[in-house]
Amino acid sequence: MRVLVLNAGSSSLKLSLIDSDDRVLVDRGFEVAEGRLDESQLATTLHAMEGVEAIGHRVVHGGPRYRTSVRIDPEVVRYLVTISDLAPLHLPAALSGISATRELLPRVPGVACLDTAFHARMPEAASTYAVPQEWRERFGILRYGFHGFSHAYAARRAAEILHRPPTELRVVTCHLGAGASLAAVRAGRSVDTTMGFTPLEGLVMATRSGTVDPGMLLWLQRHAGIAEPALTEALDRQGGLQALAGTSDMREILKRIADGDERAELAFDVYIHRLRALIASMAAAMNGLDVLVFTGGVGENSAPVRAAAVAGLRFLGLEIGPTLNANLRADSDISAPGAQVPTLVVKAREDVEVAREVRRVLSASNDPKAIVS
Repeated sequence: MRVLVLNAGSSSLKLSLIDSDDRVLVDRGFEVAEGRLDESQLATTLHAMEGVEAIGHRVVHGGPRYRTSVRIDPEVVRYLVTISDLAPLHLPAALSGISATRELLPRVPGVACLDTAFHARMPEAASTYAVPQEWRERFGILRYGFHGFSHAYAARRAAEILHRPPTELRVVTCHLGAGASLAAVRAGRSVDTTMGFTPLEGLVMATRSGTVDPGMLLWLQRHAGIAEPALTEALDRQGGLQALAGTSDMREILKRIADGDERAELAFDVYIHRLRALIASMAAAMNGLDVLVFTGGVGENSAPVRAAAVAGLRFLGLEIGPTLNANLRADSDISAPGAQVPTLVVKAREDVEVAREVRRVLSASNDPKAIVS
């Protein structure tokens, strides 16, 4: 089955056509303005793709209703609209992609592939917030986790690189990009992750603050008169590296550090401090670590970030080779010769994992029009 994968973000649209052997036949990317697709550009691109048999949409959040990926119908779309404020940077863009492809390819089945699904079977100890029971039951308040397809692919690919069965491995996967999260993956299953009810929790990110004291937010509301919309804007779009360094681009921060910029140096130190601490936390959730994996734009391309993070984690048996780290090849082991635990860098291929999910969902639906090869 040839699966068209749409990964619609707030500033970009990525299109991939994946065949039944997980080979990437077409890979395209476009910039978009505030999540609004250029439908004429999309139509031209789709027209050039032959043999699309199914469509997989990467959808960031499934809310409390959808804990697994689901075939798209009008009810699914209506529900996703109601929970858009759980992921305001990404859900509206995904809905725009769904609307456009349903109009352009009305006969092709579509699947909402949920980033939250990979984490849906986390132990209750990892997914439960210590908040009133009414909140948890009435509003579905729990730790959902995100970047599920990236974490799933990185863990599976790590097992392939090491020539070991996934069932034997305790993997910490580090998806570091504009958004960033970690996952503890034991025997191929997520048992903990750093993002929570929304993508705001956890690591310091490009424009997201990561974890902050909720008491601080209550104090700002009460004493500074800052209303919820302004708090959301600050935490989602004006926080993180942007707030600390005045730029959200890690490459620019590293350049400024070389020029002696103290704000950039502080931003980098805060980023690495949180990253190291949470890698150790993920390892603790599995009672140990067999492999550490970096993926995502920063994870794959920033040797200084990898070096600084691992330098503080030698107590876990991690150590990377400076030459290997600086002269990276795709899907590589960058461990130092004496390292007890390997460190890998894996190219993110969420699209491949999404295509696998589409085949699984359509096969389970027993749809005669969706025969899985």
